[in-house]
Amino acid sequence: MLAARRTGSHIPPERFGPEVRVHLIVRWLVGAASLAVAAWAVPGIHVEGAVALIVAALVIGLLNALVKPVLVILTLPLTIVTLGLFLLVLNALLLWVAAALSPGFDVDGFLSAFLGALIMAVVGWVLARLA
Repeated sequence: MLAARRTGSHIPPERFGPEVRVHLIVRWLVGAASLAVAAWAVPGIHVEGAVALIVAALVIGLLNALVKPVLVILTLPLTIVTLGLFLLVLNALLLWVAAALSPGFDVDGFLSAFLGALIMAVVGWVLARLA
């Protein structure tokens, strides 16, 4: 903690240790596996190979980390009125945006994105519990 104060950083260096890196990699692999299951289960989701799958999982992870918190705050009244179900719509929209940003990853429509996001959430939750 002293080293963090001397350098002016507010984040302690041990916060980015090997455990954190392994945790991030495991979460990325869980996301890729859940995307693979969604692509297998939903006819409207297409992934063209392992590289496209890994890139799409990375894009989805970045969108969930950077864009989703802002959208959750902006849509909080609607989320409260729908008792949280609007978060499923947000996940579907982010999956759709990730498909637009990722080469080799396509989602045919909103229903496919919705079903894919639902499957990804359930499979991701199960795999995270196992990991």
